[in-house]
Amino acid sequence: MLTTTMPFSLTRFALSSLCAWSVLTAPASAAERAAVKYKFSLPPSADLAYSINARQSGLAINGEALVKWHAADKNFSVVTETRAMLVGKILDAKSEGTIDEYGLAPAAFTEKRFRKTATTATFNRQTRTISFTESARTYPIKGGEQDRTSVIWQLIAVARGTPAKFKTGSAWNFFVAGQNDAEPWIFKVVKQEKIRAPQGDTSAWHVVKAPPPDAKGQQLDIWLAPSLDWYPVKLRFTDADGEFIEQTLEKISKK
Repeated sequence: MLTTTMPFSLTRFALSSLCAWSVLTAPASAAERAAVKYKFSLPPSADLAYSINARQSGLAINGEALVKWHAADKNFSVVTETRAMLVGKILDAKSEGTIDEYGLAPAAFTEKRFRKTATTATFNRQTRTISFTESARTYPIKGGEQDRTSVIWQLIAVARGTPAKFKTGSAWNFFVAGQNDAEPWIFKVVKQEKIRAPQGDTSAWHVVKAPPPDAKGQQLDIWLAPSLDWYPVKLRFTDADGEFIEQTLEKISKK
């Protein structure tokens, strides 16, 4: 049985960073950070359909997600729509912008969660600041900054651009904006594993974005498949209490 409280838990899977800063301006570590530039190669535009299996508040939950990735003419967009059985749409997220020397350069990141108003993070390239509709925080744009939706596709582009360096033990750093703040994310490559994909079992790189050692945030595991243009064939979001949400790729429709 699906309870009315379930959707609020399920929407946490939207690449949430659950730890928010308590001040209204960026901390010194964020303001003083240096731009990080990686070689990149964008994957082909495609629609990716995922099935969702989760355990939240002791309940087994099923659903589906559609991710629409598009990149052409120095512009990009990523649109995600997530639905839960018996409830319907619980999340809309969109990142759009241009492509510059660092890779994806978001202009706006909008997220609309179940029964909540939409929030927007704006990347103003003229004033070179990131701002939010949900807070007064601002952060400087130095190059390579991402949002919670674009960062996975930036990671994919970097992996495609540097396949020889994308190996066990390597770490990849990004500065990521969410609903009302931004923070550093570090992705670490664990190892290659066999993962079920639409075309059958395939080899995929297991990458982990873990919360800081002193935090109890959400861990994100991603499996990127080189034989499938490095698209994510599986994603898993795990809370500190062991509850999880897992997305498995079911279909790829290239444009």
